[in-house]
Amino acid sequence: MRSLSSSLLEAQKSASSTPYLKVEVLERVAGVTRFPWSRLYSGSEEDFHHAAAMPGDGSLMRARVDASSYQLYVQRVASPGVGSDFATWTPLAAVSSASGVALACQGATVLLFYVGADQQTIYVRESGDYGVTFGSAVSVVTASATVGWLAAALKNGGVAALFYSVGGVAYAVKRVSGVWGSPSAWSNSLSAISGLASVYSGDWNLAVAGVDSSSRNGVWTFLYGDGYSQPADTWAPLKELILSSAGSNVEFRCPSLGYPDVFRLFFVEKYTGAGSYSRPSWSHSLATAEFGANLWREPVPFDLASSYGLAVAHGGAYVWLSSPSGVWRAPLTPISIELSEDLLELNSLTETASGRVRLVLRNDDGRYLGAAAITLGAELRVSPGYRTAAGLESSPGPTYWIDGWEHASAQGGSQFILHASDGWGLLRNWRARRQYAWPAGSRNVFQLLSFVLSRAGLEFSALSYSDAMVNQYPSFTISPGEGGDVAVKRLLAMAPDVLFFGGSSACLKLPLASDDKDYAYGTDHFILEGRYRSEAGPINRAQAYGSGVVGESFAWGELAQVYDRLAQAHDLNLATEGAAQARSDALLRKAAMSADIGEILAPVNCGAEIYDVIEVTDAAAGLSAAKRRVSAVTLYYSAARGRYVQRLRLGRV
Repeated sequence: MRSLSSSLLEAQKSASSTPYLKVEVLERVAGVTRFPWSRLYSGSEEDFHHAAAMPGDGSLMRARVDASSYQLYVQRVASPGVGSDFATWTPLAAVSSASGVALACQGATVLLFYVGADQQTIYVRESGDYGVTFGSAVSVVTASATVGWLAAALKNGGVAALFYSVGGVAYAVKRVSGVWGSPSAWSNSLSAISGLASVYSGDWNLAVAGVDSSSRNGVWTFLYGDGYSQPADTWAPLKELILSSAGSNVEFRCPSLGYPDVFRLFFVEKYTGAGSYSRPSWSHSLATAEFGANLWREPVPFDLASSYGLAVAHGGAYVWLSSPSGVWRAPLTPISIELSEDLLELNSLTETASGRVRLVLRNDDGRYLGAAAITLGAELRVSPGYRTAAGLESSPGPTYWIDGWEHASAQGGSQFILHASDGWGLLRNWRARRQYAWPAGSRNVFQLLSFVLSRAGLEFSALSYSDAMVNQYPSFTISPGEGGDVAVKRLLAMAPDVLFFGGSSACLKLPLASDDKDYAYGTDHFILEGRYRSEAGPINRAQAYGSGVVGESFAWGELAQVYDRLAQAHDLNLATEGAAQARSDALLRKAAMSADIGEILAPVNCGAEIYDVIEVTDAAAGLSAAKRRVSAVTLYYSAARGRYVQRLRLGRV
């Protein structure tokens, strides 16, 4: 149960309280802003190597290499926006025909890196006035062969790091106290590199595109340490973000990385078979995830044909995208709208592996004809509350994402009706693009759940958890086209834990028969209606068969009365008798909790959540502080009927 203030607790137990429901729509998903890109410039520049950055004064710096003359051009737009001149470029130097360029900035300092016409010498030009002027070219390093890709980042104190590739090897070279050091080759291995990107945040956070030793194209993330998550001047292993099969004709290239609010990554997916295409895709890390955790939303295509992709930059109130012939921007702060005052009716249901809501809003003056913030997939937050002694108070309640809407009209008025689903809906809508397979011993159940949830953009945390969740490292496969909800349910079947959504985050919980109560009904918080059921559970005997082991669990009292109602699990991942016994216990526990043994209708408890343990006192039914576990929560509000109630479906503790 969510914690509530004392004044809100007092109000929800009063028979005369005034309901308050706070309802908001935000242009974000699972706490991460969803950028509504607006294109500000469409030019005729050729698609080729390019870079972008935003110095501390809010100007936009762009650099590009002309694909015909191999001339490096730069551009500085002092106050970028609608109507700005993004077409004027200044020639700077003749450069390599085979190498990338990079920009890095910190405050007034801007560093521009490029490779000379010899294709081996990397130069830097520095500006100390936000890119208005640049100094002379300084040689940073001369490689032993053709330099392919460049990436760079600056941190406070003027320390800079340049990353470059030669063949399938990446190198780092740092500038400390104005002096460039010697290059350091990475400890990873790729047979070819087709792009590098870097951003500084605690460590040097990097993305690389290329081909591995098995001829598979992919994008990987990794760290070059600065002492935060990785020891200074050491390389972390590559972690896969996306991978194509050898011989699939799919390759990846030109990553760009930024950190405007969370880590944002753009890269090009290119297909060279029949029906060929080359277009950018984008992804982002989760709202609070560290870069090293490698938890990314499933990459999404961007509406642009390009082989060199998009460079991402940010500053002030906007985040920017740039290509040689295009400039886009989007506001960093999500567009939002509050619907509370127009709410006529709300009906939500949260149950095992499902959550949905229906809202009815007044629309007699057409105010919801084209509301900017109400878009498909936008985040809908429902926070139940009351008018209290402290004012209007609410509890940050369930979060949903808009599936669609209806405009309903009748003589005398019109209504706008929203339909939305919770995180289980996001999971259902994620489909595996390829087969994912983890051999036994590689990841535990918790880590596998984290991966699947992240692909749907969802964060994951644990309120409590079982030993099986962290000590079981199963062999696990997700087939192409399998939904995220199906994969999550298969993983949850391996442990006694349950999963539900608290706000926009998935929460793991280990329900125990010994759990203390979260709340009490029928004493201070009165019950409007009650229905209490006594019947045998759907399962009273469970068996779990593993690799040469078996576990059995019994509900002996019920078994003696209705004979055995058997459930079995067959899983070769169960290698010990203890693991098999834990699985059979989990089968029996989950069946007991999901059994319908009644329900109560009561005034809204603003902190109520599925899987809460409650005490029910109802003298008419002979119940006194009877413990039950909540298996479903329905919230209903109607302004016309003056109704503001919750129906709690009950199961065994």
